[in-house]
This record gives sequence, C-alpha cells and structure tokens, in this order.
Amino acid sequence: MTEPKPPAPLTWGQVCKECGQAHGSQESHLYDYQDEVDDELVCHICLQPLLRPMDTPCGHTYCFQCLSSFLQEQDFCPVDRQRLQLPQCRQSSLLVRNLLDKLTVLCPYHSSCQQSMQRCELQPHLHNRCPGFRKLREEAERRKRPHWNEAKSVKSEGEPAAEAKPTAAPPRSLAPRGPPEPGLVNPAFEEGEDDAPQRSSLMAETSVLEIFREEPEEALGIRIVGGKDTPLGNIVIQEILRDSPASRDGRLAPGDHILEVNDVNVASVPHGEAISVLRRPCASLRITVMQEKGFSTRNARPELPSTSPPAPAPGTVIQVALLKRDRSEPLGIKLIRKSEEPGVFILDLLPGGLADKDGKLRNNDKVLAINGHDLRHGTPESAAQIIQQSEARVNFVVMRPAEPPGRGVAEGSPGSEGASRGARRPEPQYYRRRSMFLKDPPGGFSSREKTVSLKKEPRMSLGITISGGRDSRSRVPVYITSVQPVGCLHHDGTIRTGDVLLSINGVDLTQLTYNEAVSALKAQASQSSVVLKVVETLSGDPQEEEGSDEEGQEDMEVLEPRDEAISWVPLWTSWLGLPSHLHWCRDIVLLKTSSESWGFSIVGGFEESSGHQPFFIKTIVPGTPAHFDGRLKCGDEIVAVNGAATGGMNNSSLIPMLKLQKNQVTLTVVSWPGSLV
Repeated sequence: MTEPKPPAPLTWGQVCKECGQAHGSQESHLYDYQDEVDDELVCHICLQPLLRPMDTPCGHTYCFQCLSSFLQEQDFCPVDRQRLQLPQCRQSSLLVRNLLDKLTVLCPYHSSCQQSMQRCELQPHLHNRCPGFRKLREEAERRKRPHWNEAKSVKSEGEPAAEAKPTAAPPRSLAPRGPPEPGLVNPAFEEGEDDAPQRSSLMAETSVLEIFREEPEEALGIRIVGGKDTPLGNIVIQEILRDSPASRDGRLAPGDHILEVNDVNVASVPHGEAISVLRRPCASLRITVMQEKGFSTRNARPELPSTSPPAPAPGTVIQVALLKRDRSEPLGIKLIRKSEEPGVFILDLLPGGLADKDGKLRNNDKVLAINGHDLRHGTPESAAQIIQQSEARVNFVVMRPAEPPGRGVAEGSPGSEGASRGARRPEPQYYRRRSMFLKDPPGGFSSREKTVSLKKEPRMSLGITISGGRDSRSRVPVYITSVQPVGCLHHDGTIRTGDVLLSINGVDLTQLTYNEAVSALKAQASQSSVVLKVVETLSGDPQEEEGSDEEGQEDMEVLEPRDEAISWVPLWTSWLGLPSHLHWCRDIVLLKTSSESWGFSIVGGFEESSGHQPFFIKTIVPGTPAHFDGRLKCGDEIVAVNGAATGGMNNSSLIPMLKLQKNQVTLTVVSWPGSLV
C-alpha cells in the first residue's frame, strides 16, 4: 500500500496575505483556532467563527462573505427565510468584533514558528515577525527577479513604477545607453562608488478589500487623481479623509492604485467615469488596489529605511521601541489630532509612565507608524487600538519637527517643553506663492475667459455661492459652487458652476481670501451695473458634478457661513486646464543620504506622440524621504527643480537633474485637491 504523497508546498502567489493560508479570492480566511469557540460566535452558513460579522434585521449574524455569496442566489435569511437584501444588514457591534478578534489562533507556519496569538494579531505577525512567511516572500522575490541578482553590470536611466517587468540585460559594456520609457520616470536608484546608478525595482502587491458603509450613499472618504484622460493614466488615491469609512477601515493608503470597484475595471477609464463608479450607492465596496511595498535592489544590502532612519525635511524621523511587561501595561502617552494637519501627534507623556521613563519620545512628535501600521493619516483611536493589541514590544516611527537654526530658549521665554506644546508656526508667505512659471496645461485640457455685463436693480441679488480663496487649505482660487435660480446671473445663463472668478467691476478677485472675496462681491453687487469676468476650464471628457442644495439662501450672495462639507466641490481634472497665472506653488525640500532614492515616480514630459506635458507625481514609495516628509502628494505637478523650470523638458533632461542632487533637492510643485468620493 503506497503512502499518500505529502501536499505540495505553498507558493507566494497561492498564499493569502492576511491569514497566511491558501484559499480562493472569493472564499473566507482560514484560521487554526486553539480553543473551543462559543456557538454564538459561529456563522450559521460556514459553521466557522465569524469573519467581518454582519447582523440581519431579523436578528441573525453571518460572515459578510458567506452572506453576500448566499444573497447573490437567494433573497431570504438562511435561518428563518425572511425576505432579506444585503443593504438591509449592518456591521455587528464593536463588542462582538472585539470578542472575535481575541480568539486564539496558531500561526500557519508552525513548522518554523511555534507561536499562537489573538486572531487580530496574525496579519502583523506574518508580515513583521514570522520567519516562515518571510522566507516564502523572499523566495518568491528571488524567483521573480533572477536577472537582477545575477547580472552584476546592469545600468539604467530610469524605470517605470510598479509596471516594469524585469528582463535579462546584456553586459554593461554592450548595453546601449538609450532613453527611458517615454512619459514615465522612476528616479529611485542607488549611487555606487563610481556614481553609476544601480538598478532598483518597485515591489507592488495587489489585494482585494471590502469596505462597509453605514449608509449606502455615504461617501467613501478618499480623494483621487488620475485617469485615462490625464497623464497619470491610472486612478490613484491622493488622500484619506479623517473619520471616513476608508479611514476607519485603515487598509487603503495614499498612493494606492485603484484597479477595480465591485468587479468594474477602472484601471484605464477616464477620471469622470471612475468617479461615477465609486459614487454608486451600495452597502459595501469591493475594491482591488495595487499597493507599493518599497524597493528591491540588486545588491544584498538590507533596505535603508529598516536599518537607519532617513532625515527628511522638515524634521527628523526617529524609531523608538517601548517594552511592556505585559499586554495590558499602559505606555503613558496622550495622543491627539490637529485640525490643521492630518495624522496623530503626542500631546503629553504621563510622569512616571513607560514612555516618560524611556525618554526618547517627546511632546508634539508626529506618529508615522506603530508596529508597521501606517498612521500618517490615522486617528488617535486607531493608534490606541494598535498599542492595546500589541505584544510586549511596541515600535514607534515618529517625526520630530526641526528647530530653526540658531534658535535657542531666550531668557524669560517658555522652556523647551512649553515650546514643544505650542501651536504650529504659520507657514511663511513664500511657502505658497503665486506661480511665476509659465506652462501649457496637459493635452486635452484648456480654459476660456467669459465676461458678463448686465444692468440690474441695486437690491437684486447676483444669486451665486462661492468657495475657495487663497486662505483655503489647497490655496485654490475663488470658484462658483452654485448659481441660484433667484439671481440675475441665472437668467443670463453665461456663468456656470465651477467657473473661477477673475474680477468684478475691475476688482481683481484672484488673490483674495474667502472673506475678502465675499466683501468685494457684496460691495460691487450693490451697483446698478456689473461686469463679471470668469474662467471656465475645458476638457475632452467633461463630467457633470452634483450641485449642493442651497435652498433658503434668499438674497445672500455667498454661502455664509461657509460649509465645505455640503458645498459643491470640483473634480481634480477641472483644475488642470487653468492658466498658469492662477496657480499657486510651494517649495518642498527633500533630504536624503547619497545612497537613498528620493522615493517618487514621475509621468509626463515631452513626447512626440502627445507633445509637451507637465510632470506629475504618480507614486510615492513607502519608507523613502518623500514618504516620510509627507508633503508631496500623488497628482502634484512639478514645475521646477532647484528653481529651474521643467516646462518643455523630456525625461532624458529631468532624470540627470534629479540624479545630480546627492543629498538635497528643492521641488516646486502645484497641488490641486483630488476628487472627493
């Protein structure tokens, strides 16, 4: 009798990156539970402990995946057969989810890792501590890029971010020194002793996420840029909004490329079409994203961010490890959020607490990550949960604001502790300024000026509401959010929602704050004759935006007080056609060691097929100076490098300019807010 053959070893592609075991993409995660589980915590469909539990109106609880699959074929509850649809179901209470998270499971790689832990800790354990999981990943990387490790003489000018596939290269002496792929630059390389860039490759991972919404119409809470009709090509997340479904879920991050939404391909669709798909009402969103995981270089040295913290501007990145005696021991840290900046900050260290005794963390430090969890756009609540669920070791990565050169504590001034708790210094005027760099908008985008001259009764309203202003977060110009049917501009029909205001009766409105624009409009609207000039942006694929319902405005010229949460908001693409004299730019100084990469990829530049295109930031790689600095965003337009304008350049001109900057580079960028979905 022949013995059964042992099962074939799993490959990296077969393994689920969350539970560590092999299962289909539509199947639930698998766990090896160590204790008997209460029947109340078991799904009635799969008869396993609940995963992402959902409560039905009739009082039963199922795994989300089990219930959604069942309701694709049936329209009733599996237990009592009452009529049921998925949007009627709600996520189970936090108490139930916490009980499930605390179930003890065994690491699936028990042959090399004999650890058991709470279910919620398995994923960070696999990615940060498990030797078996790490070995499987490293073997897959070696098989995927054999030529990077064997061909010691590869040399390249640049490489596409994440899209590139490694191929065999001829020896260095025979390799032609050709230009990089048009329109896409990855200035992420390492300098050797002979100043020859050593090739490095971006590692990306595709994953499928499901995000629940309490109401089907609730906004997901992300800003996106890109699209087939823009130089970026893909749809890329620019920002995660605080206290949104995406923020509470915690798995999406800025820089993620959105590939599919509820099985609809959005990887190569126009910007407006992707917006429509993401805004469709539904109880849950199944999103396929490609997430950058950092660089894999051809030499054997470990990645720099894991061995020596970078020193980007405007502060210093510090790694701190705190050791708890047991899981329940508090660290003695008070965390807060700030209204003017996303992320989590240390407000205070409790005297005598673990962090206070360690002495490395300080007040006002910005928490970038805890135990590998990215918190640059996180909340104090999510940070506290990570700390509570941590084992004995809690690893912090924080950014400490740099002290201005030569600044000390003057006699009679507050001490260093008081200074660190003070409010953030206002931005210098030069930090964001009117752009002096003239350039053409991207292909397919343009603008036109419109002028309206009308006679009116002095008390008759213009009937418009506005937003923006140079004091707004993104320094966008004042634009029209709605044209009311009660006003005289509605009857004229020339002015539309989204138009940018240039002037009224010769008064320049382009450099005003919101309140200044309100005052100027009210003063000039009281005249019997009004001449209003605006700019309308045009694109090849215009997308109509939903206007906000501004009932009850009566004769108000402007929405007062301004409520940006309900006001109409333009798409990201609507800003691309604005003439450059309406742009505001800022300087971002990045610092690095000579062997580090800057950590961002670029699209754009001159191409024969599309002519002159601006350069845009497409990818910001985790663990790099651009990532830790936090000011660059996907979709930002680079208008100058060290003061030299990039307009009209091609890739072969911009790449050497970036490579020559060994330790510091100043990027002048124009940043527009991404489309809100």
